[in-house]
Amino acid sequence: GLPGGAETSGQPAVVSGRVFLGDYNSFVYSLDAATGCVYWSFRADAQVRTALVIGPVRTQGKAKGSAKGSAKGSAPGGTRYAAYFGDKKANIYAVDAHSGELLWKTNIEPRLLAHITGAAALYGGRLYVGVAGSEEIVSGDPHYPCCTYRGSLSALDANTGKVIWKTYTIAEEPKPTKKNSLGTQLWAPAGASIWTTPTIDPKLRAVYVSTGNAFTEPAAKTSDAILALDLETGKILWSYQGVEQDASPGGCDGRGPKGEQCPENPGPDWDFANSPILRTLANGKRVLVAAHKGGGVVAIDPDRKGALLWKADLSEGKGDNATQIMWGGAADEQNVYYPLKSGGVAALRLADGQRVWLAPLEPSSASTGPGGRPRRGQDAAASAVPGVVFSGGWDGVLHGLSTADGRSLWEYNTARDYVTVNGVPGKGGSLGAPGPVIVGGMLYVGSGYVGTGNGMPGNVVLAFAVQ
Repeated sequence: GLPGGAETSGQPAVVSGRVFLGDYNSFVYSLDAATGCVYWSFRADAQVRTALVIGPVRTQGKAKGSAKGSAKGSAPGGTRYAAYFGDKKANIYAVDAHSGELLWKTNIEPRLLAHITGAAALYGGRLYVGVAGSEEIVSGDPHYPCCTYRGSLSALDANTGKVIWKTYTIAEEPKPTKKNSLGTQLWAPAGASIWTTPTIDPKLRAVYVSTGNAFTEPAAKTSDAILALDLETGKILWSYQGVEQDASPGGCDGRGPKGEQCPENPGPDWDFANSPILRTLANGKRVLVAAHKGGGVVAIDPDRKGALLWKADLSEGKGDNATQIMWGGAADEQNVYYPLKSGGVAALRLADGQRVWLAPLEPSSASTGPGGRPRRGQDAAASAVPGVVFSGGWDGVLHGLSTADGRSLWEYNTARDYVTVNGVPGKGGSLGAPGPVIVGGMLYVGSGYVGTGNGMPGNVVLAFAVQ
């Protein structure tokens, strides 16, 4: 059980018999993968929404801090292994994976509303880190000078935390546009946050990121898009925009008076909120697949500067502004699998986007939300192993489905009370963001997520073994 925890939004990382994960209480933990016993905990400066990435790091001299309950035995210098993660204040950390000691910390974006939600990508001694912003949440305030935040991708030296390059998703710097009736200066362009983990392409020496909606109009061509950047320099090589003119700042959704910051026709807020998936087909053809929140799935050609290969619609009649696909899918050699907010999982053929199957999932009657309605939907990222795709729901139920036809193979309701191995009172909740991780015949998942969907809080990490 995670002391005082209410939710986790990053997948566990499992390396060398240890499980690493963070929580909304600003703590990061290292657990024994077999027993769940705690090796150490480390307190960050803010909430930790990202998964952790484990990799080698070269250090000089003594580490900068220590962790509670840290294990002894880390060398004062030389090569060791680090756990890298980000927090809600846009800090990126490296801590000793063995002891939990702080090795370095770098603030990538000093703006108040900037944060890191997707795990860093570690490649070639560099960390590639996307930054998101919540400026759209406060943009409905007529006293707020909306909007100047732009998403960014930074490359850091994994050994020192030094920023090597930083590229904004919108190249143009914000400029004053007009003043509202209170005299507040308004700005543009803004938006195009990076919410998820970058995807590395070693063949082309490129890194791919997905971006969110624009905060101002006209919406930048790089909002709601897939961008390719040069690994060495950060130069944008090409972009593919999935949703045009999606300017959707706060206070513009029609549920209240329309603010002066609102576009004439506000967009649907259809971010690409999941990482692009890079796969190679049996014929050697490579595809880059991503889905936006409206349920649109696209496959583009990374070897032809993002040329469109196919589109598929999984909206299932959800409506113009409804969210259908959130935190991510999973793919094998044949198909890509996406959980659906309407309740279910869909499989599309990677070669042409044709639907292979759709498995509806009814919510558990034991879990109800506001108004007594069932907690329907699968927002959490999917995870796949040969033959099985796993998907968790707002009702707390984790499903294992056959990748061949979508039939149910296994399910478990995590929303219950637990006696935990560390004696902390444990309670499961919604599975609303991170998917499970499968390593060495074990499945690990954190249960409890409130998010924006009125989910059930929870504070447990669960481990399952094949019987």
